[in-house]
Amino acid sequence: MPHVLANAAVRGDTNVEIVWGLLLFIMAGIMMSLGALVVGRLLRPKRPHLEKGEPYECGEPAVGPSWVQFDLRFYVVALVFVIFDVEIALFWPWAVVYGGGSLPPGAGAEALQQVRYAALWDMLFFFGVIVVGFLYLWRFGYLDWVRASTGQRHSEYVAKAKAPSPPTAVTPEVAPGT
Repeated sequence: MPHVLANAAVRGDTNVEIVWGLLLFIMAGIMMSLGALVVGRLLRPKRPHLEKGEPYECGEPAVGPSWVQFDLRFYVVALVFVIFDVEIALFWPWAVVYGGGSLPPGAGAEALQQVRYAALWDMLFFFGVIVVGFLYLWRFGYLDWVRASTGQRHSEYVAKAKAPSPPTAVTPEVAPGT
């Protein structure tokens, strides 16, 4: 460690110069960001319109006040995406181990085969848990974008809505004054 400090002293590096370099770097980043915003404001056309000022959220028209409960469909889709994204991220190390890339060069064929079988069974178990979760979401209609408010799956709800209703007894109305 003393030779590093000696080399820094010979070069003239001090903590003050490092701080000035960091400050210069931060200021350059801020100036480039602000410069891009200012140049964009000066060059873009100015065409105000009422529709441009309206709020826009994921293709849904804005209805009602902004302080409403978040639609759970977006939340469920995001969670399913994260789950399958993590699954894909975990498939990569499995593929490396299953391919034998993690063993040292001198490892025998028996050790390689044992690692491959262990990796295969581990990943099949992991994949099975993910599939069971996916089937649960599918069975109870959480993957349907349009769901009935009664908790039924949308296809079941539409089938019941299209089914003919049983006839009801109609009582004739009596006209007033008769």
